[in-house]
Amino acid sequence: MDQVRNGLCPLDTALFDFGGVLAEEGFFKGLTAIAEQAGRDPETVVPVAYEMAWSTGFVVGGCDEAGFWQAFRDATGIASDDAALTEMVLSRFTPRPFMFAIVDAARAAGMKTAILSDQTVWLPRLDAKYDVFSHFDAVFNSYDHGVTKRDAAFFELALSRLGSDPAATLFIDDAPRNVDLARSLGLRGILYTDKASFLRELAAACPLLGEPHV
Repeated sequence: MDQVRNGLCPLDTALFDFGGVLAEEGFFKGLTAIAEQAGRDPETVVPVAYEMAWSTGFVVGGCDEAGFWQAFRDATGIASDDAALTEMVLSRFTPRPFMFAIVDAARAAGMKTAILSDQTVWLPRLDAKYDVFSHFDAVFNSYDHGVTKRDAAFFELALSRLGSDPAATLFIDDAPRNVDLARSLGLRGILYTDKASFLRELAAACPLLGEPHV
């Protein structure tokens, strides 16, 4: 961690959200496409689907994919089989190469890197397709741990497993609520809204990762 210790970065750990940060937000985009294909208003369908993901316990491993999609069909009346619905979602989780370059640069500098995601059984499938996990020291998926980024316990779990100090940890997410919670726990938080503003905030938080080669 010479580059970190030499003052090029005051942080030694970086936690990354998956959908909306490391990759395009496939759940939102997929649900929008599902609604449009069915001739329905996405502004009505998408919130229902998000609610189903939480109320069924899908996000925390409380039900499987079939249970989630059945609840979705019951709530929306959209009739399509599980495989088709899942493919419409997973095909839209497109990785962002520049984000993985940042992850790799952080690891090369000696920083610990991890995914902290409110994902489901789909995350390992995306890893199998895109080789996501090999870029990280650890992966914390809500589906596996039974707790989400709505809870301080999920952040505490990750920090404990990594042996990281909150004050030396950067958390990147596209959900304001998650970033606010992380900051309240003492982490340095960046809310991802677009590439340009993110790179500016990253350079301010850790100049090492804001270098032109990233």
